Amino acid sequence: FYSLIMSQRTERRGIHVDQSDLLCKKGCGYYGNAAWQGLCSKCWREEYQRVRQKQIQDDWALAEKLQREEEAAYASSHGVQTQSTTPPQPGHASLGPFSKFEEKKTNEKTRKVTTVKKFFSPSSRTASKKETQEGKTSPSISRHASFDTDQVSKDFVDFLKNLQKPGREIHKQCRVFLVNMSSKKDLGADELSECVQDFYQNLADRLMTHFKGSSESVEQVMDQVEKYIMTRLYKSVFCPETTDDERKDLATQNRIRALHWVTIQMLCVSMDEEIPEVSENVVKAITDIIEMDSKRVPRDKLACITHCSKHIFSAIRITKNEPASADDFLPALIYIVLKANPPRLQSNIQYITRFCNPSRLMTGEDGYYFTNLCCAAAFIEKLDAQSLNLSPEEFERYMSGQASPRCSSAEGEWPHTGPGAGVAATNPVLAQLNHNLEQLSTISSRQEKVMEAAQSLQADLLSWTESVQREVNDILEKYPLTCTVSAIDANNIDNDNLPPPLTPQVFAG
Repeated sequence: FYSLIMSQRTERRGIHVDQSDLLCKKGCGYYGNAAWQGLCSKCWREEYQRVRQKQIQDDWALAEKLQREEEAAYASSHGVQTQSTTPPQPGHASLGPFSKFEEKKTNEKTRKVTTVKKFFSPSSRTASKKETQEGKTSPSISRHASFDTDQVSKDFVDFLKNLQKPGREIHKQCRVFLVNMSSKKDLGADELSECVQDFYQNLADRLMTHFKGSSESVEQVMDQVEKYIMTRLYKSVFCPETTDDERKDLATQNRIRALHWVTIQMLCVSMDEEIPEVSENVVKAITDIIEMDSKRVPRDKLACITHCSKHIFSAIRITKNEPASADDFLPALIYIVLKANPPRLQSNIQYITRFCNPSRLMTGEDGYYFTNLCCAAAFIEKLDAQSLNLSPEEFERYMSGQASPRCSSAEGEWPHTGPGAGVAATNPVLAQLNHNLEQLSTISSRQEKVMEAAQSLQADLLSWTESVQREVNDILEKYPLTCTVSAIDANNIDNDNLPPPLTPQVFAG
């Protein structure tokens, strides 16, 4: 759907999308959506109803054909038996077999329908299990959800009081619709979406007649209706079990985790996060896109996307000192989504697509920003080496974690683009991580040198000890030590006759 064009110009690389590709394929001028095969909600509903009606007609034609063939086969097989056992009566030759055939056919249809209903109807055991699982919900969460629902209902009633009689009729229609929806929980997501969109359309047409064409008044009422309806239906229609939304959520989250190494430089984003105001806007944008998952009403989720987008535009404007363009916005939005890794991104996109007031998605800034978010999600899913102007080998090394992009401007690295890119060319977290890795590498090399010197010193000490020992042994061998008795002591025989030594005498003076 989205033709993401990678510009290969030497002076600038970027991710660009032709604005015409964001519009409906049928040329109605409204914004399209990938979930609707490039159509706006209005054209998609028309196409969906046309295809659905054709499918119903084809199914009826096939069913009638099969029934005729079965009736013909039954009549031919039993007609022979009837003719052989019962003689034909004039004027009533075919009445008996045909009436019996119709009776038996009706009984067979009734039995088949009953069997199918029993087969597909949920058993009491399954129901009790589901109720048990629902009963395990955290009490605090249940109380919080109940409080929000009660508050929304109170606000809705207060709003309708200003409309007096039409307000009572609107409230009655909404309550009847909710009761009908409670019995359609087994329907698929597309069928539930069709029911909600039909209700929106019918109610909007009635309000347009009442307010005599005042679209602003109709939009205000429809916003309150959407808030009331979707707050009550949220638990049953958001990420239903009949879809693969949860699987897509996990795949998208894993994909974004694997792309954590993608830098602001590779996407050619014109934002300098070293500027405090820019960094603040980036943090706010990430917070808004994450907060989207906590909202229940499609309009509130769209508001989070709009706030996120406006913070992105502010960050680009502060960096460039000029208004941001659409070509600047999309790469920045992709970068924010990669940094935020919003929870249940695909489920939220599908929820907005299925149950939001269609007028919001077709026109206005909400529709534009939402279409770009869908475009960013599609780009992330298909992002490859060519998208980032990398070689397949580099892309695989980065994806496997064997290497990490550096922020230097040396040969073979990314050239700096945009104001301030030389100061903060990459994600600050990645830059700090690279800095820490460089310091660890330096410490490791120094430690290796110290260990080599210590081992060399140890070897020198061992060799010095051996050399000293060797020199001592050589000297001892060359000059052996011999002990001899003195001649004087040997010839002195009268040592025993010598007088004792003189003892000092003390004289009194």
